Amino acid sequence: MNILVLGSGGREYVFTEKIKESENCGNLFVAPGNAGTAQIAKNIDINPTDFDNIADFCLKENISMVVVGPEAPLVAGITDYFSEKEELRNIQVIGPGKEGANLEGSKEFAKSFMQRHNIPTAAYASFEQATLSEGLNYLKSLNPPYVLKADGLAGGKGVVICENLKTAEKTLTEMLQDKKFGEASSKVVIEEFLNGIELSVFVLTDGENYKVLPAAKDYKRIGEGDTGLNTGGMGAISPVKFADADFMQKVESKIINPTIKGLKKDKINYQGFIFIGLMNVAGEPYVIEYNVRMGDPETQVVLARLESDLLKSFESLRSKSLHKEEFKISDNTAATVVLVAGGYPESYQKGKVIKGLNEVENAKVFHAGTSSKDGEVVTAGGRVLAITGMGEDLKSALKKAYDGANKVCWDDIYYRKDIGQDLLALE
Repeated sequence: MNILVLGSGGREYVFTEKIKESENCGNLFVAPGNAGTAQIAKNIDINPTDFDNIADFCLKENISMVVVGPEAPLVAGITDYFSEKEELRNIQVIGPGKEGANLEGSKEFAKSFMQRHNIPTAAYASFEQATLSEGLNYLKSLNPPYVLKADGLAGGKGVVICENLKTAEKTLTEMLQDKKFGEASSKVVIEEFLNGIELSVFVLTDGENYKVLPAAKDYKRIGEGDTGLNTGGMGAISPVKFADADFMQKVESKIINPTIKGLKKDKINYQGFIFIGLMNVAGEPYVIEYNVRMGDPETQVVLARLESDLLKSFESLRSKSLHKEEFKISDNTAATVVLVAGGYPESYQKGKVIKGLNEVENAKVFHAGTSSKDGEVVTAGGRVLAITGMGEDLKSALKKAYDGANKVCWDDIYYRKDIGQDLLALE
């Protein structure tokens, strides 16, 4: 079968590589892709939200499946676009329809869904510019720190944690009145702060059945010791020791099961990934957020541990037979370190020549913000590469990842040197 993967980051590179391993994979395309996907598939210069051009390409190339990597096309309704057009209806799209994608597209929608289906989450209230004064009063009713979330999509950067009331009041005003995150912050959700340790749990569902993928922990802050600005993610680890069998049983019974049943009860047809951002609060799981696709850089550690055929699992979603598919997970630990352009997540330069890619041994190089120029691989984004090491334990996985990272260089390269150190301290 011919397959089109939408997206250009590290997550999409992993999808491309895993799909290519399947005996069911025919011609494989990525739109728009990066320098890495160009080496294992064929890149197509189409924007992932340009549905008309995507549709034309699918018909021309006899595409059977579209695998959607990023959230924007899902929130914009690509699955509905295909299902509503007769000539596209037979093309399987991996990802929920627009209503299901609202779990990520609107923080308020997600919080309301959790409340309706008794899924544990932090107390919250939402405000718009017209109710700014009420929001400022609500902040006074909470204890610091304060969690402010832009309701819409903000590229993983729409969550602000404020340590004191004065900063929280200023930030709320900037988000609602000054449109700090554009239209994404035309509505802001204020949440109670949960004190615990964060992790991500990933589920693949056909709407009836589900498979739980390995849990992971990612590192959002740009600076070591989890300091500085939020990023899309500077590294990830899987598995995480504090998510033991007892904790994961609670996650399944209190969160995953009610989520799948809730979608069905609300008559939301959902086929694809659910990324559940969790907080482990004294052994109890609370949902921080839902995403409707795989995470990045978590995909680089989660799917690195998947030993079964991902494409066959995708195919089973349409017939709601996912429960019949083998889902084999490696016992090894995976650690990924993200290499970024200097200045990220604020302004940064592109076009820097990347050296040392062929010198990386005993680790996987996953391309993200890369492109090709004059026969060389150059930087083309903020998060440029992810280097993933696999080992029998966290220490050996980290050593392989950092040995690989140390082989790669370009002018103004930056990466955190402390990924996984907090988890090593717990062992």
